[in-house]
Amino acid sequence: MKNHYCIIMAGGTGTRFWPISRNAKPKQFLDILGLGKTFLQMTYDRFVKLIPSSNIIVVTSLQYKDLVKEQLPLLTDDQILLEPYRKNTAPCIAYATCKLLEKDPDALAVVAPSDHIISNDDEFLHNLKAALVLAEREDVLITLGIKPTRPETNFGYIQAYTSTVTDVKGHLAYKVKTFTEKPDLELARIFVDSGEFYWNSGLFIWSLKTIDKEMSLLIPDIVDLFHKGKGIYYTQAEQKFIQSVYEKCKNLSIDYGVLEKSQNVRMFAANFDWSDVGTWESYYIQKEKDAFGNAIDAPVNFLEKVNDCVVISEDKSKLIAIKGLQNYLIINTPDVLFICPRTEDTVKQLITDISLAKEEKFL
Repeated sequence: MKNHYCIIMAGGTGTRFWPISRNAKPKQFLDILGLGKTFLQMTYDRFVKLIPSSNIIVVTSLQYKDLVKEQLPLLTDDQILLEPYRKNTAPCIAYATCKLLEKDPDALAVVAPSDHIISNDDEFLHNLKAALVLAEREDVLITLGIKPTRPETNFGYIQAYTSTVTDVKGHLAYKVKTFTEKPDLELARIFVDSGEFYWNSGLFIWSLKTIDKEMSLLIPDIVDLFHKGKGIYYTQAEQKFIQSVYEKCKNLSIDYGVLEKSQNVRMFAANFDWSDVGTWESYYIQKEKDAFGNAIDAPVNFLEKVNDCVVISEDKSKLIAIKGLQNYLIINTPDVLFICPRTEDTVKQLITDISLAKEEKFL
């Protein structure tokens, strides 16, 4: 459909995948899983089956413009929206919404992260088609919920009113009761056991008029800044205008600013396999393991009494010899050797410590 658009959010730094992911080239521009394409390229390829290539928009950091153009050469400059500062997802979506509304007031949009893994694309596209039908029919904000398979503390959760259901082409949409961001393990277990909660996929579908109206109601201090760009978008003055807007704009997620407060949110219970490969732990879950539970991407290796580890080397000719480790990350890059327990808090704290030690050149 000519009025269907996809907004891909690709401005993150991917710090939880350090040291493979770096500030200069974060994970969305990498083929971390060894699938032959980067996360961004896989995301584009997935959506171009449903959305015309000319209607796919990538919102990214100013410093990643060349990476986007290199990996998605079919995109024009007007399809690459450049953020001068990282201000989270609310400004990102407000920018794309206000710019696209000037081009197409009747636009329907899918908003997606650039770094998720989705299998069975056909089922995924069926879900999106049903969501787009509902978005065109009703003034609602739609998200896709994933039935949880484990008590995961790195995902947000959606609680649905299962008694309030809309059937769209055999796909069920529920009125949303609550959003909860990244619960602790005990609460995550309660959520999973209840059967009422779904993982928040971070995938959204709505008409741009509807999300603009909701943002104007709930985060006017952000969206009104972008409304002032009418007549400036699609001109040479756009980037200078956006620079001034982002200097004034606060850091806020669309989930916290809009979705958690809106009374107008629906959730489709998704029927496809989904993974937010956002951490080394999710990488470990996603990757094929050897007989000892190790996820290995190091062709020359000698492992003895090594169990449940992630072992990666970017130097494919270097021997990686390890003995007597369990539940560890061992990651070898040209300038960093990273060894630590396979716990995400440890990774996060280590990155903070490196920054505090003024060794940012390695981040």
